[in-house]
Amino acid sequence: MEPVLLYGVPQGCSFGSIVALEWLGEPYRLCRINMLKDMESDLYARINPVRETPVLLLEDGTVLTQSAAILQNIATRGISRGLGFAQGTREFDLLNQRIALLTTKYFSAFGPLWHAYKMPGDGPVQSMLRDVGRQSVAKAHAQLEAMLAHGDWIAGSKRTLADAYFIGLARWAKYHRIEEPGAYPRLQRLIERLEADPAVIFAHAIEDERPAISSGGFRGHISLEELHPRLAA
Repeated sequence: MEPVLLYGVPQGCSFGSIVALEWLGEPYRLCRINMLKDMESDLYARINPVRETPVLLLEDGTVLTQSAAILQNIATRGISRGLGFAQGTREFDLLNQRIALLTTKYFSAFGPLWHAYKMPGDGPVQSMLRDVGRQSVAKAHAQLEAMLAHGDWIAGSKRTLADAYFIGLARWAKYHRIEEPGAYPRLQRLIERLEADPAVIFAHAIEDERPAISSGGFRGHISLEELHPRLAA
């Protein structure tokens, strides 16, 4: 069977891996994971003991975790499409660098906002976390804005899987109501360009459980229970 991406909802960072698979164009399936319920089950822990998404179940039953590793796996499959680059090239190193930046600094910038979101009530601690989060996200956005002075995409002059991952995180600013219209014009242009992409539109529809039209190789959903016989021993 084709590879299966286990993606988290709501608002999972696995959104970017869905976009990446659509850009790749090869057959794949999806498995929907409710991060507030399914990840706490023993069934899910057999697939990923750290109880996180995304997870890519490969054709041979091997489990691949962590967005950076999943994106590089997809990038290697998509070198001919310009989604990735041969190891040892300057482009490969730059893509690695940008994916690392996004999966660490940019991802963690939203951490205080998610902590506040998950806490009960709306007291001073939540307010402090939101302030810290806004400052962290603003600093990360400023760094990305500066990078875009050297190209229209996250990793330079061509679209790569760094852009797929970026758009999955960039939407969190709107979700947490901290977007700053006009503050980062290059970043805003990139967001608008990506949001108009058929793969991004597809990923939104998949998350929202609306009718989704694949421009890639989507072959349907598979349940968590159905996946277990495929796991490598």
